Amino acid sequence: VELMAVPTPQLGHFTRASYNDFYEPAEDTFLFLDALEQELPRLSPRPRVCVEVGSGSGTVITFASTILGPTCACYATDINPKAVAATELTAEKNGVAVSCHLGHFLTPLPPDLHGAIDVLLFNPPYVPTPEEEVGHPDITAAWAGGLHGRQVVDAFLPLVPAALAPHGRFYLIALEANLRAGQPDSIFHAIPGFEAQTVLTRQAGIERLHVLCFTRCATAQ
Repeated sequence: VELMAVPTPQLGHFTRASYNDFYEPAEDTFLFLDALEQELPRLSPRPRVCVEVGSGSGTVITFASTILGPTCACYATDINPKAVAATELTAEKNGVAVSCHLGHFLTPLPPDLHGAIDVLLFNPPYVPTPEEEVGHPDITAAWAGGLHGRQVVDAFLPLVPAALAPHGRFYLIALEANLRAGQPDSIFHAIPGFEAQTVLTRQAGIERLHVLCFTRCATAQ
C-alpha cells in the first residue's frame, strides 16, 4: 500500500534555545509520525476525537490533526506550561485546531471526552532514571521514566480503558528496555481486556524504539 506523503509539521517558529524548555523532536517523534501515517487506513470509522498526552513541541498532535482532518477534534495535555504554549503555537503555525490543556495525564480534559477518545497518543518519558526525577513540571518530565523507564507509563496504563471509545486505539512509544521491565513481554499484557501489537520498530543509536497499539480484545468489545 502506497502511503500518502504528509509533510512533517513546520517548526521554524522555534529557536535552538526554545528546546531548553520542552522536548525537541527526535527519532522517537518521527517514528511516531511514520507509525500514525501507516496506521491511517486502519482507523475506521474515521476518528472523531484524538488526544495526545505529553505533547511537548506539538509536533505529533499537529501531524495527527493534519492527517485526521477537520472532522476530528484534537486535544493535547502536558504538565509543562511551556510545552502547552509550544503545542498551541505549532498547531496555529501549521493551520490546524488543537485544544491544549495544562495538567497531568487526562485530568484537564473536558469530562465529556471520558470514554469517547478514538485515538490516544503517548510518547512517554521512558528513560530509566531515579524515581525522584519523575514528574517535574519542566523539561525533565520529557525523559525521566523512573525504574525500568516504566514508572510514568505504568501509572498511565490503568486510565486507558475508561478513556477510550469502544473501538478506540492507544498508541504508545516504548524503548526495548521498557517492554519487559524484568519480565518477558510484560507491557503487551499490561492493560486487562486489551491486546497490543508492535506497529513500527526502529533503531535509534543504541536504542531500539517501538510504537505499540493497544486495542480491546474482541471478547471485551
